[in-house]
Amino acid sequence: MLIIDRFEEEWVVIEQGRKTFNLPRSLLPSEAQEGDVLKLQIIIDRAATKKRKQVIQELTEELFIE
Repeated sequence: MLIIDRFEEEWVVIEQGRKTFNLPRSLLPSEAQEGDVLKLQIIIDRAATKKRKQVIQELTEELFIE
């Protein structure tokens, strides 16, 4: 269970069990409040991943061109 513990400037402190972590406040809905329980969904962006790998490959090749 993820619970909003508090807001600190541009960050929100999330409590998960006995641990906490920070997320940018901009990722949460504007109506989010302390004590709210969050549902977190993570989606892999395959197209962006493929593009990023391609750019890295091109940069690597440029470094080793003789």
